[in-house]
Amino acid sequence: MICGLRIIQLASAALAAYGVLAGAPAPAQGVKIGILADQSGTYADFDGKWSVEAAKMAIGDFGGSVLGEKIELIDADHQDKLDLASAIARRWYDAEGVDMIADLTLSSVALAVQGIAAERKKIDIVVASSTSALTGPACTPYGFHWAYDTHAIAVSTGGALVKTGAETWFFITVDYAAGHAQEKDASAVIEANGGKVLGHVLFPLNTPDFSSFLLQAQSSKAKIIGLATGGQDVINAIKQASEFGIVAGGQRLATLLLTVAEVHGLGLEAAQGLVLTESYYWDLNDRTREFGERFFKRTGRMPNMVQAGMYSATLQYLKAVNAAGTKDSDAVVKKLKELPVDDAFTSHGHVQANGRMVSDLYLFEVKKPSESKRDWDYYNLLATVPGDVAYPTAANSGCPLTK
Repeated sequence: MICGLRIIQLASAALAAYGVLAGAPAPAQGVKIGILADQSGTYADFDGKWSVEAAKMAIGDFGGSVLGEKIELIDADHQDKLDLASAIARRWYDAEGVDMIADLTLSSVALAVQGIAAERKKIDIVVASSTSALTGPACTPYGFHWAYDTHAIAVSTGGALVKTGAETWFFITVDYAAGHAQEKDASAVIEANGGKVLGHVLFPLNTPDFSSFLLQAQSSKAKIIGLATGGQDVINAIKQASEFGIVAGGQRLATLLLTVAEVHGLGLEAAQGLVLTESYYWDLNDRTREFGERFFKRTGRMPNMVQAGMYSATLQYLKAVNAAGTKDSDAVVKKLKELPVDDAFTSHGHVQANGRMVSDLYLFEVKKPSESKRDWDYYNLLATVPGDVAYPTAANSGCPLTK
């Protein structure tokens, strides 16, 4: 009797377990996108919550659904911490059904998450990080890089300035992957154009006091002091350089990662005369102005190349899913590399075999206060650098996938 009761209990437990399994929710059928960015640190204005808003705009413009299923967007602040970013990426891919992670501020974060994505055969699209290694030696079958990189910025800003006679340089470089890549790529372009790098100094991320670094740069007598950094660090360096009278003393500042967001933070009085490169500016043409004004109404600010690039990357991913007829990563990767990129960010972009999205870059000079007609009217266009000039071919990128 006890034995029979035990059998009944086991059978009931088995049926209950079966019912739980049968009633468990099926894996999400809709597309789920994760935006992983710095929302509170050095690069909070550079991308941050503004990139999340740009991605939301792309989803809305696409219609809110793809392949008959809802598009879901989640976001998180990695706080510029590599271990936190990696843990979030693993959780999103492994437990939360995220199909694609994008943005990825800081090159160390982007390189780590790209590796995690490749292990899981999931897609990542880097927008906010700069190192050209992402589509070079560290390329993966599932990794993509949008908006800009260190090589393209170096070709545009470094190459242009050397040709004007600014042949001697000294770098103040942030001591992490992106800073090293910025200096390396810029140095190569400078030297290829007949210039010379006289030296450099490294500083840690989130440095409040640049005085000792600026004094070293000043004493080098280099014609150009190259700032191989971005975010709040580049703002601090430019402000303190002004206080030191470096520009008034005859040296010039060149930034290798400055956007309209940081210029807005600096103000035209401090930023006037700076030469910089972006791959998007809201006042370039009717299409960029239309997107910029929509973004402004939503956020109270104009987008920079990272936020507009986030819009483009999200929209292009959804177009690729739709064209593939599935969210399977291999099928979507194939479409991402086939489809032209035509949106508010660029009208003639294309994606190389190594995952590099190629579009034009623009060399700007920051206006004097007297030249600006309104807030965010900050740039004079000096030159357009074709994407195929700014970026190496996939075969010449160092990506092992293309050999």
